[in-house]
Amino acid sequence: MASSTEYGSHTWGLLLRVDHQYEEVEKEFPLQVTGDLHVGGLMLKLVEQIKIAQDWSDYAFWWEQKKCWLLKTHWTLDKCGVQADAKLIFTTQHKMLRLRLPNMKTVRLKVSFSSMVFRAVSDICKMLNIRRSEELSLLKQSEGTLKKKKKKDKNSKEPATEDILNLCNSPVSSGLPANSGLYSKTMTPIYDPVSGSPASSTITWFSDGSSTEQNCSILALSHPTCSPETLAEMYQPRTLADKAKLNAGWLDSSRSLMEQGVLEEDQLLLRFKYYTFFDLNPKYDAVRINQIYEQARWAILLEEIDCTEEEMLIFAALQAYHVSKLSLSSETQDSTCESEVDEVEAALSNLEVTLEGGNKSNILEDITDIPKLADNLKLVRPKKLALKAMKTYWFVFRDTSISYFKNKESAQGEPVEKLNLKGCEVVPDVNVAAKKFGIKLLIPVADGMNEVYLRCDNEDQYARWMAACVLASKGRTMADSSYQPEVQKILSFLQMKNWTMCSQTATASEPENVDMKPECFVSPRYTKKFKSKQLTARILEAHQNVSQMSLVDAKLRFIQAWQSLPEFGLSYYIVRFKGSKKDDVLGVSYNRLIRIDMATGDPITTWRFSNMKQWNVNWEIRQVAIEFDQNVSIAFTCLSADCKIIHEYIGGYIFLSTRSKDHNETLDEDLFHKLTGGQE
Repeated sequence: MASSTEYGSHTWGLLLRVDHQYEEVEKEFPLQVTGDLHVGGLMLKLVEQIKIAQDWSDYAFWWEQKKCWLLKTHWTLDKCGVQADAKLIFTTQHKMLRLRLPNMKTVRLKVSFSSMVFRAVSDICKMLNIRRSEELSLLKQSEGTLKKKKKKDKNSKEPATEDILNLCNSPVSSGLPANSGLYSKTMTPIYDPVSGSPASSTITWFSDGSSTEQNCSILALSHPTCSPETLAEMYQPRTLADKAKLNAGWLDSSRSLMEQGVLEEDQLLLRFKYYTFFDLNPKYDAVRINQIYEQARWAILLEEIDCTEEEMLIFAALQAYHVSKLSLSSETQDSTCESEVDEVEAALSNLEVTLEGGNKSNILEDITDIPKLADNLKLVRPKKLALKAMKTYWFVFRDTSISYFKNKESAQGEPVEKLNLKGCEVVPDVNVAAKKFGIKLLIPVADGMNEVYLRCDNEDQYARWMAACVLASKGRTMADSSYQPEVQKILSFLQMKNWTMCSQTATASEPENVDMKPECFVSPRYTKKFKSKQLTARILEAHQNVSQMSLVDAKLRFIQAWQSLPEFGLSYYIVRFKGSKKDDVLGVSYNRLIRIDMATGDPITTWRFSNMKQWNVNWEIRQVAIEFDQNVSIAFTCLSADCKIIHEYIGGYIFLSTRSKDHNETLDEDLFHKLTGGQE
């Protein structure tokens, strides 16, 4: 029988396991505790029992059954719900993790397994010198995307250790607090705008050691050659359902790595999740620009995004140019200081002109005068069971609407039809070689999408009308300051496409020292379509349009061309809409949701975030419900991923839309979790 003192005691036994490296020391420790003992006191009691002199500051309790950390050290065991059957592990919060970067390089570094993923990604980006960490996240590669690789090579293993860049000695990686001023432009390493390599005066920002410069180069420079065999082994989505598999593995940003089943030494993908690249600056973003370029390059090579033959050759030419530039000597690096002075002088000059009011082109003479376009364009309205009839009309573009008339003389009367482009889908249909400049408009109506096709006569007309349509779809007019830059961007892209106009005699002048392997620069589909010599000749022809760019400019041009593709920025998920009997694909973009027919790939309906009133999740039935203006509401369940992923995508894009250059470059983390967490 127990004594009266033992019987009246409130203590109870708790078995604790310690995750340490000392083989001669026990790993399990039984302790007598009370329910009013706080977690910090339990730590102190355990450390006294272990009797090992070491720094225990990075250790915390992990509750194995409930898959959660006990990080609130002032909470009592009763408040935490800890009882005698609890399995608590005293383990480090920072553990080694392998990350596959967009450039397919693997880095090994120490990451917080107890912080929310949003915070962990922020710390990772500080280690890698990538600004705007909110645009990235961590992705678990789904089993479906690994099947092809396993079939090709059953004995394939993880990358060899020599291919892994070890960054475990970084201050942040070691569990030390990161410098709060890392994002300050005065603290950020400056990169040569031509070569992309870190300036010698700031290279010690990364860490001490002789390998620092090499590490920076690996992250900031591309080595784009890969064998066709390697490309063939990688997962290539063939259908929208296949593309949906690519986005199924995003981790929950509001939970820690450990809570989501990630273990020490696991491998995850670090990817740009949100396609809104804010404030890209070649002077401070060499690593960031390179990783965006690499993510775009692999998306095109693996056909994760569709592009035309003409566009594929442009992308191939920019990659081939990259190889030729990388093979040059480093003579251009000496121009860093001179180029910086030139940029400062140019900035001061622009500021002086602006203050004096000398730049008249940026000032509207009459603020009430809304710009308009008026031109003869050809109109096509596809009809079922009938040929597409093309007819010329007089078109007038004003505000966010297009009106068309029978001819210019009748423009003072009632139009044949007026099209409101706000919220529409704008799809380019261009073939420069064939002199085809088309704009496809998918305008939302009550029962779906109304398709209208406009045909322009030349590049200039197309650029002006296309830019106006793009802005109108976002609810902006041509009076917006972004109109002229949008026109120039479109013209620049068309100029790159115009490779057939180049002289055939100069095709081999620039990249003569490059061992051209065209199969490395295009997707396997085009490798099968053309012979190697044909591809080489066509890539070299396209190369002439990009041969005068700097290395960073070539990457930025590649990114801009990627952003110009119709499918850019769309993340696909298979969903079942409420009331529907068949599955559909939901495309999530930075400003809209698109319902897409899974069989045909045609968009059915578009909903803009700007018209969204509220959205929520019914966690019991895993259903996302969204309300829009004009009493429009939708609800759907996600079949290809957890509904939390789509919920976080929507909230994340809305959060990113609140960013401003005027604000300090610190993030409102609480606002992000409020918009994406899904819990009140």
